[in-house]
Amino acid sequence: MPLLSLDTTCELTPAERRDCTATLTDFYTEEMRTTAGHVAVVVRSHPPDSMAIGRAVDGPLAFLDADIRDGRPFELKRSFALRTMGYLADAWGVPEPNLKVAFTEHPGQQLMGVDRIGGEWSP
Repeated sequence: MPLLSLDTTCELTPAERRDCTATLTDFYTEEMRTTAGHVAVVVRSHPPDSMAIGRAVDGPLAFLDADIRDGRPFELKRSFALRTMGYLADAWGVPEPNLKVAFTEHPGQQLMGVDRIGGEWSP
């Protein structure tokens, strides 16, 4: 039951937001080998002065915080992160130094919906 929260300084249209949420859901399900029904995605735009990264170059910024169930191998997380950053660079023109993905892992029972509580992940 992941929560993928993307913060960016890009000014996005509703269509770009919808495309992003669909793309990140697809990337997550493909790379993490799961289904889409429990993947939550948030896309938030901020003024340029509200985000920073020390290595930034001119251009927009984009940071993804991925709250996920613990147990997934590094290789799956890295693959998802690289696909996500590649998409943001290509689709929105975010320079590579201005991209960041951070994973926060939780025991399954800490990820909840109204009708379910997450279990432990297994391959």
